Amino acid sequence: MKLYSDEELAEILDQEIFHQISTVADRLGVECYVVGGYVRDIFLERPCNDIDCVVVGSGIEVAKELKRLLGRKAHLSVFKNFGTAQVKIGDEEVEFVGARRESYSHDSRKPIVEDGTLEDDQNRRDFTINAMAICLNHDRFGELVDPFNGLADLEDGIIATPLEPGITFSDDPLRMMRCIRFATQLNFQIEDETFEALQRMADRIKIVSGERIEVELNKIMMAPHPSIGFDYLQRSGLLNIILPELAALDIVEQKNGRAHKNNFYHTLEVLENVAKSIHSNLWLRWAALLHDIGKTKTKRWDPAIGWTFHNHNYVGAKMVPEIFRRLKLPMGAEMKYVQKLVDLHMRPQVIADSEVTDSAVRRLLNDAGDDIDDLMTLCEADITSKNEVKKKIFLENFRMVREKLADLVEKDYKRLLQPVIDGNEIMQLFGLKPSREVGTLKQYLKDAVLDNRVENEREPLMQLLMEKAQKMGLTPVSEK
Repeated sequence: MKLYSDEELAEILDQEIFHQISTVADRLGVECYVVGGYVRDIFLERPCNDIDCVVVGSGIEVAKELKRLLGRKAHLSVFKNFGTAQVKIGDEEVEFVGARRESYSHDSRKPIVEDGTLEDDQNRRDFTINAMAICLNHDRFGELVDPFNGLADLEDGIIATPLEPGITFSDDPLRMMRCIRFATQLNFQIEDETFEALQRMADRIKIVSGERIEVELNKIMMAPHPSIGFDYLQRSGLLNIILPELAALDIVEQKNGRAHKNNFYHTLEVLENVAKSIHSNLWLRWAALLHDIGKTKTKRWDPAIGWTFHNHNYVGAKMVPEIFRRLKLPMGAEMKYVQKLVDLHMRPQVIADSEVTDSAVRRLLNDAGDDIDDLMTLCEADITSKNEVKKKIFLENFRMVREKLADLVEKDYKRLLQPVIDGNEIMQLFGLKPSREVGTLKQYLKDAVLDNRVENEREPLMQLLMEKAQKMGLTPVSEK
């Protein structure tokens, strides 16, 4: 972070667009300020192309006048219902809104809006670091207006609300998600009183739509350290409302002096490991977050071996569609990808635990398909043991699995793993329609290829097919 004087801010804003806004505001005789994230990011030295301006008067009129000044190179969009307007020039977007005060009813996020002063507008902002404004009028160009010491909170790395946090969160409960999202993205601490309000007001999140929650969750997920956000969500009580299946993992049970690990904090470690290795795959991060989601339902105590979670991967995969549906996440290829990785995440570990056989690797590659690299990344991230010797052995075994996978891919695994005799030919040979018998014969041939019992060649496969068909009481058409 860097501190700037008003004179230095004026130099930073010494850009054509801001001088044009200044000219228009002075011409119309209204105060105009750049506010919010753009101001915050100046001090954080982060790039930002979206410029928000507050006008003490009509923001729409200022936008229209700016469009007239800029001519054809600018595009104007007016949103009368919201009292806002947007002017787009190249890659830059400037949004104008009139200063306003807001009041809310208890069961709605939609405010009653009235014209207000700059002070009213700053009062309604979500956090002190987003409530700073810089004047664009010629006489005060570059002057910072910071009534809530947002600059000090930026310097100290603190997220706090301008007004009493209970009021801020009750008025618009989505701000609770935004609070945690900013703390995660910026790696800031949530101020104590603000965090206590999160805990106190958590139940209010129920009036927020799933779509709005999804947007904030995905922003938390894509932060450099997403575990920060999910830890805050859990400790605030929000996670138990939004994603109770994950919150339920935050427990450690003990029996006969033997305890299982805390699967919630293990999950956050896995998520962090994935975030370190692949920075841009949102859905791999979701797979990491949900990979052990089935452990609560499958947890059992076995006196002989201790705590077990048999088939938690299978149970977890079955839970994924409902979680995606509830959170308004996409139900298409993205959901199926996450479901597949949750289902398969134990397979490489099982292979690595024993001798790494060609047959097991073939089957893994067949089931994972083009997502095999992501699956291996997830499985390696899942090694969170504090025993360095054990961890080293696992990683070495995974390295061998990767080597065998690479060998298979190099040999064109799709050609090698898909039997040369397909379902259509089986139906023609035996005069069958699509049926269970066809599926059984196809799977029999596929298993033979995957287990390397025969070469994937027509003659040996045809011999196997005929032997199996005979046992099933099927006769080739040519012999009928």
